[in-house]
Amino acid sequence: MADLKRLEPHLKRIAEALERLAPPPPAALDLSKADAFVWHSETEQLVAVPKVNRVDIKLLKGIDRVRDILVENTRRFAEGLPANNALLWGARGMGKSSLVKAAHAAINEDRRTKLVLIEIHREDIASLPSLLHRLRQSKRRAVIFCDDLSFDGNDASYKSLKAVLEGGIEGRPANVLFYATSNRRHLLARDMIENERSTAIHTNEAVEEKVSLSDRFGLWLGFHACSQDDYFAMVIAYAQDLKIGFDPEELRAEAVEWSMTRGARSGRVAWQFIQDFAGRKGVKAAL
Repeated sequence: MADLKRLEPHLKRIAEALERLAPPPPAALDLSKADAFVWHSETEQLVAVPKVNRVDIKLLKGIDRVRDILVENTRRFAEGLPANNALLWGARGMGKSSLVKAAHAAINEDRRTKLVLIEIHREDIASLPSLLHRLRQSKRRAVIFCDDLSFDGNDASYKSLKAVLEGGIEGRPANVLFYATSNRRHLLARDMIENERSTAIHTNEAVEEKVSLSDRFGLWLGFHACSQDDYFAMVIAYAQDLKIGFDPEELRAEAVEWSMTRGARSGRVAWQFIQDFAGRKGVKAAL
């Protein structure tokens, strides 16, 4: 007993030192601060975004069908009705990420109870189960958004996403929906799929596990290169929204030349052209 009493102060100091070394418990999620957040996996914190970088949904031209589908899916989720996780895939610069942010804003416009938009970076996908575990305790409904999602080589973080979309023992929380954008329909590079097939004993089974990830998204919304008419509609919509005075023929000719120098027509190219056009016209207004 005497020996134990002598050791007690030393044990106490060791315990206190271990407590100081241990990481503090993560702070409780507070989703009342804003309607948009960015998830930081290192600290397991949500950082509020006071103003989302977005364009108005009425300015997104040439994607009417997918726009209506995503807005309706988001509306149902906001109202507590069944809704699907969505994968927006396809051509670069055609408004995939812009549509997600615009749909979130459009749904919140007339709602008293706002949806939360949470951005998670591609590199933080492995921490998704931790984020969902904490969101499960919240009463607010949230759309988790990952931009430019894809997987290469031996990257196994896709398994975290697959487990939480469907198949995990807990399942996806009822108050959470997942939206992702990608240039790849199956979230894998074509050469990665072909390599798996060429080296596998069972060709079809080689990529089944990874390709099945995209199958877990209930909505596949395809974005394709736009026509010249759609490109002009985008240019004119941006010009009118910025209140730039323009001659239609001049605008058309310059927009065509701009797209030819870029070798593409898309919403992003139209926006970049209008930035240049507005600057030359001395217009300071911005979206």
